[in-house]
Amino acid sequence: MNAKLFAEWLGTALLLAIVIGSGIMGERLAGGNVALALLANTLATVCGLYVLIEIFAPVSGAHFNPAVSLVMAVRGELPRSLLPAYVLAQLFGAVCGAWIAHAMFDMSILQWSGKLRTGTGQWIAEAIATAGLILVILRAPAGRASSMVAAYIGAAYWFTASTSFANPAAVFGRMLSDSFAGIAPASTGPFIAAELAGAALGLYAHKLLKGRNAADKASRLASETRSGL
Repeated sequence: MNAKLFAEWLGTALLLAIVIGSGIMGERLAGGNVALALLANTLATVCGLYVLIEIFAPVSGAHFNPAVSLVMAVRGELPRSLLPAYVLAQLFGAVCGAWIAHAMFDMSILQWSGKLRTGTGQWIAEAIATAGLILVILRAPAGRASSMVAAYIGAAYWFTASTSFANPAAVFGRMLSDSFAGIAPASTGPFIAAELAGAALGLYAHKLLKGRNAADKASRLASETRSGL
């Protein structure tokens, strides 16, 4: 098996097991306190995501996210011929992660979520969450992407109305879990559309910032040349 595809499958599976499993555990232990359950879910996701990126980034880039892979393919950092295989590996990994979480907690393996997540506010939230994620990934200093991505996702769990899925594969996997972290199938289409729109927005914002930085640098160089520096 291709090592890159195996890494994307395994990393995404572990990520979804962390997200869904910690949601189940948090809900069971929180005694009906939704804020406490979300806090537990957030902390587990932040820690797990950091570790997974550190482990798998040298192998596959640690995308675990079709929106991220699409952006990298557009930028030429992922061969476009590999994009479909990356996405399929991520989607299959998300399904396996949901099933693993259910098995660990003695739940029915095969489920459909009944948790509706809909409305303009949640769609805007998903676009913003994904745009921010792409911007962090593209602009993180070398060697700091894992901590910055994990920190951003942790923050986005709380500042977005949708609790920041920011990942079409996560939507797909969570659709298959009738648990704290689930999303009903009827809600998935708009969520994924918003995430893809957000990915495009994040890429565009990065290009604007990069262009501005390049223009500023050129201006400084020209000024130094005129000044004889």
